[in-house]
Amino acid sequence: MQVVGETLGIETGYSEKVHQPDHVESLSDYARRGFTHVIGHGGEFQDAVERVAARFPDTRFIVTNGLRARDNITTADFYFSQPAYLLGFLAGRFTKTGKVGLVQAQQFKFTNDTLAGFEAGFKSARPDGTVFSTWTGDWEDVAKGKEAALTQIGQGADIVWPTMDSATQGALQAVRENGAKAFGLYYDAISKWPDIILQSSILDVKALIVSLLTTAKAEGLVGKNYKFDLTQPDSVRLGSYHPDIAPDIVGEIESLKARITSGDLVIEPA
Repeated sequence: MQVVGETLGIETGYSEKVHQPDHVESLSDYARRGFTHVIGHGGEFQDAVERVAARFPDTRFIVTNGLRARDNITTADFYFSQPAYLLGFLAGRFTKTGKVGLVQAQQFKFTNDTLAGFEAGFKSARPDGTVFSTWTGDWEDVAKGKEAALTQIGQGADIVWPTMDSATQGALQAVRENGAKAFGLYYDAISKWPDIILQSSILDVKALIVSLLTTAKAEGLVGKNYKFDLTQPDSVRLGSYHPDIAPDIVGEIESLKARITSGDLVIEPA
């Protein structure tokens, strides 16, 4: 939001760690204060936005990873299944046990798309392999994240992809303590976990928000979904490869990525 304010010359505000019972009041407060665009950052804001948008028809509400766009509600998301497919393929080519895991918090569109893409990529590389999928029900609980990863590792997974918020730290600790490998999400996680991160799906939320609000200022937003994919590398891209990944596997991944961006390979969402 600071970049948006500096780049576009507009007033911005933000609230951190707003729990779901407080979503309606927080969104309403910004609308009452005259903010023309109010963002609920995450699909968990969808229900609250729908309640509030009906009361403030002159305010444009935006839900990142939202499910339903209409009237004064805009949604914006990433083409999650594209980078997930690439990581799944990499997992299939790298795993020694033939078993890998995906740990997620809540089940809704973007997490379902992530799972679908990851499974499809993995099965294309390792048809006889197994993908464990765990829903923890919590984005922040570090202990739950660690427990979920430990369970998958105990079942034989040698690669785990945790996709929560703070709970991801617990999962990565479990991976490190048990000699497994992992994937990162949102940022190039090898920078913080160089020993265990094989690759990352970088979903650059900052770039998405800046692009979306640039469009809002230039031409206005409408009640539809704005999707960002691998053809927009500022917003969606892969990170750095772990040095243990063989050059031929890197070449395969890059070839698949080129096919996806050209439209030759279409990765279906869930």
